[in-house]
Amino acid sequence: MGSLDNFINRYYLGPIWSHEGYNIVNTLTYALIAIAAVYLIFYVLKKYVTIDKKFVYGVLSFVPFGATLRVVTDSIDTGVFKPVTPFHGWILDSHIYDYGYITVSPGIYILTAALLFVSIAILHRIKRMDLLWVVGTVLWLPNFLLLIPFMKYAAYAIPIIVLAGIPAYLAFRYFKDEILAAVVAGHALDGAATFFVIDVFSKMTGIQYGEQHVFASGIGAIWGSYIPFYIIKIGVSFAAAYFVMKEKMPEDEKRYIALVLIIMGFAPGIRDVLRMMTGS
Repeated sequence: MGSLDNFINRYYLGPIWSHEGYNIVNTLTYALIAIAAVYLIFYVLKKYVTIDKKFVYGVLSFVPFGATLRVVTDSIDTGVFKPVTPFHGWILDSHIYDYGYITVSPGIYILTAALLFVSIAILHRIKRMDLLWVVGTVLWLPNFLLLIPFMKYAAYAIPIIVLAGIPAYLAFRYFKDEILAAVVAGHALDGAATFFVIDVFSKMTGIQYGEQHVFASGIGAIWGSYIPFYIIKIGVSFAAAYFVMKEKMPEDEKRYIALVLIIMGFAPGIRDVLRMMTGS
């Protein structure tokens, strides 16, 4: 048991507590779990809900919630979060964001998914699935409002939005479908945020950031810059969206695959932008 405990601590628990990020072992493990979960969730969902565009938008409303919740945790961990109002002081004193594994990766994904599925189950029961986006927005907004007083670097988000917006616009012109364009938009945002924050923002402000994911950090180590990562993300996401468009499969399955791809881009992208805006 000692060897197993050491293995788990070294590759899974240790990187979470020390904020070291991902390694090849936990990356492959989480990837395999995610792939299995994606297939299982699809076959369960399609029995109870219609996976149309409205449902996709509803699910996507939970992505900013998860990303923002994580950034609130990051801002507390780095000391950026201050008791600027009585409510902020209560947040710090109550330690409600100090739940360790739950508010950092991969726990934040599990928490967000759990809230999403509970919401879907309740809304399905009362036949009001059209309110899914409202639930996601209500969960997201308080966390976002908590961060606003600390967004002294908000202007630096403009170049990232431009870098993400150009390929997103081109994708929309090509695919003529907002969901497929959102696949490119999400990954362009992630790539643009990684490139700008590490290559540009860190040098301009002196606030040091690093890449925690194995693939991206490898590209940065090889090239000495993260602009190749930005370009690769655009190329791969465009190819993935094209595959979804051309593949012969049911429309609900296409939308579900696109939804998963969108989440994979926007979740880390939004978090990176918000972290930069707050300097956390």
